[in-house]
Amino acid sequence: MVDIFTRIKGMPGPLGQYQEFADGYYMFPKLVGEIGPHMKFNGKEVLVWSLNNYLGLANDPEVRKADADAAAQYGMAAPMGARMMSGDTVYHQELEQKLAAFVGKPKGFLVNFGYQAMISIIDCLLSPRDVVVVDKESHACIYDGVRMHIGRKFSFKHNDMADLRGVLTRATKFAEESGGGILVITEGVFGMSGELGKLDEIVAMKKDFDFRLLIDDAHGFGTMGKRGTGTAEHFGVEDGIDVHFATFAKSMAGIGAFVASEKEIIDHLRFNMRSQTYAKSLPMPMVMGALKRLEIIQTRPEIREKLWTVTRALQKGLREKGFDIGKTEANVTPVFLSGTVAQATQIVVDMRENYGIFCSMVLYPVVPKGTIELRLIPTAAHSLEDVERTIQVFSEVREKLDKGVYSETEINNQRINF
Repeated sequence: MVDIFTRIKGMPGPLGQYQEFADGYYMFPKLVGEIGPHMKFNGKEVLVWSLNNYLGLANDPEVRKADADAAAQYGMAAPMGARMMSGDTVYHQELEQKLAAFVGKPKGFLVNFGYQAMISIIDCLLSPRDVVVVDKESHACIYDGVRMHIGRKFSFKHNDMADLRGVLTRATKFAEESGGGILVITEGVFGMSGELGKLDEIVAMKKDFDFRLLIDDAHGFGTMGKRGTGTAEHFGVEDGIDVHFATFAKSMAGIGAFVASEKEIIDHLRFNMRSQTYAKSLPMPMVMGALKRLEIIQTRPEIREKLWTVTRALQKGLREKGFDIGKTEANVTPVFLSGTVAQATQIVVDMRENYGIFCSMVLYPVVPKGTIELRLIPTAAHSLEDVERTIQVFSEVREKLDKGVYSETEINNQRINF
């Protein structure tokens, strides 16, 4: 027999293995100041490309006032209880109805946290006889939900429709034998790469296969489509999405999430989603603040247009300089370089301390070994001057990398002396 704590102490995990030098600088960094492109890190002002404030609403005066007024009126405790028991309000219901109508679904259900909710939605929708099919590059919350399913599970190669067709053929056989159904899960926008899920092609497969489609559109909600309703609108396949899920953490600059579908399906989730049945209701300031955020998304399209102006300028400029930014079609902008973990740490320190640019570093196992991903998140709050400065810095850093300025083996621990 092994002591649980002994086992844990000997297995730090794929990210925890970097804890000794990464904690507090590369991981769990602390940005200080008003949320926006210009904040402070380690006492120095930096240009930040690492905030999920897609539409710049975090510091919008109307949003800040709505948050403050709701906090003053209700405090952070109200409503006190789970929705089902004592925590429901007309405002929670109003938000649900408006969100569902916005994405073109009959009914919606408000949930507290996106990650938690996705796990619970998958668990609630599936029976042991059902088959679940998931894109291999889906978010961790989707995989955690799928992992809970005790029935058959399949994955298909990322955005590979030929592979999906083959998987659906096998899944159909198993579903027919078990007497269950098939649930396909993918994302509207993949958060690491900015690639769009091929929703139009997946929906088209419903002509040949019998399945229901659940999408996680956390990154597409508020940014994609003519009205900002999401990636399904971008492809014109809103009616083909059976369960639409999105969070408030990106475009809404808040906390919470929602799921929308047919009335009977949402009612099933309302009465059977354990993560909501036994969780305290979303606090009133978050609900009232979300109502204001949704109103702004619907009535101020110029904010979304500004986001895309900045995004296109950044991506066009990087491509023109010869940078590999993958297949992104969203505002999420990865920049791929070749190098070691040691070189990645030196690049990040150089950019933050000497150039005043703060972006996130993504390494193996999220990306292949030998690959460095610097992930940029342009927002409506950034300026074209910010874009120009950043492209210049990236060019200089790449030149240093090519010249061997950054050691392939020496982890940068300079943060200790900063």
